[in-house]
Amino acid sequence: MKIGIIGGGSIGLLFAHYLSKDHQVCVYTRSKEQAKKLSIEGLIFEKGGKRINDSIHAAVLSDWRDQEDLTIIAVKQYDLQRVLDILAGITPSFKSSFLFLQNGMGHLNLLKELKANHIFVGMVEHGANKIGTNHVLHTGDGMTKLALYSGNSLSILKEMAAPLSSQFPFIIEADYHEMMTKKLIVNSCINPLTAILNVRNGELLENRYYKEIFKQLFLEICLILNIADKKSTFAHIKDVCRKTAANRSSMLKDLDEKRPTEVDAILGYVIEKANQRQMAAPLTESFYYLIKGKEYEERGK
Repeated sequence: MKIGIIGGGSIGLLFAHYLSKDHQVCVYTRSKEQAKKLSIEGLIFEKGGKRINDSIHAAVLSDWRDQEDLTIIAVKQYDLQRVLDILAGITPSFKSSFLFLQNGMGHLNLLKELKANHIFVGMVEHGANKIGTNHVLHTGDGMTKLALYSGNSLSILKEMAAPLSSQFPFIIEADYHEMMTKKLIVNSCINPLTAILNVRNGELLENRYYKEIFKQLFLEICLILNIADKKSTFAHIKDVCRKTAANRSSMLKDLDEKRPTEVDAILGYVIEKANQRQMAAPLTESFYYLIKGKEYEERGK
């Protein structure tokens, strides 16, 4: 099948590597320079000390023409509105289906007015690091969870996922909201803490003092989001920490590279829910403002 991937960051390049083995893939990037380098030099994929050079087709975003069976949107949440505006300027309604791979849940409101055959959302649990314009490092194995947001068929997702069941697994979930809430809790607990403490994911479990604040933040967020099964949910978050122990979270990497973070889509969403339910969220608010302060500090330099 034909697959377009919008976004040349770590997740976009990671998916391009695995999907290009069995599908016809085109990566759409923001810059002409990245598209040119990918097209000429290929995609360098690295894992476990081994490198593979993939031949890949790439183009700039403005060249997208709704010709793929599935278009994967792999940009950061704060870039999503800009991308959707560009796509809407190309065509007001879409023939292809879309899969959105953003952290948090703040972007769901943007999908309500999108006219497409099918809209899917996904949660990526792999660790990946873009270390060059056309070079991605797969730092931690995980899985990608997918669900139907609007439409009436999962056949496109199944066709995409079937050839990759062993090396790059996908799981199709029945309820997108439940799936995204679980991932939101993971992101809400791991990302802000690692970003402020400047530590890798595994240190949240290895350092008993960090682990305690990790647990307290988790309990507060569970209360706000009305999570009943706290025991299994916390076990899942700890498992993600262990599997990605050597990783620097996406929020920490954003701060490292002086980029905006997705804290509004993650902790901002939790704070919004707390306000709606008239609940206190002292730890969530504290980490939200600490991250925003870090962003402000970098912009001021």
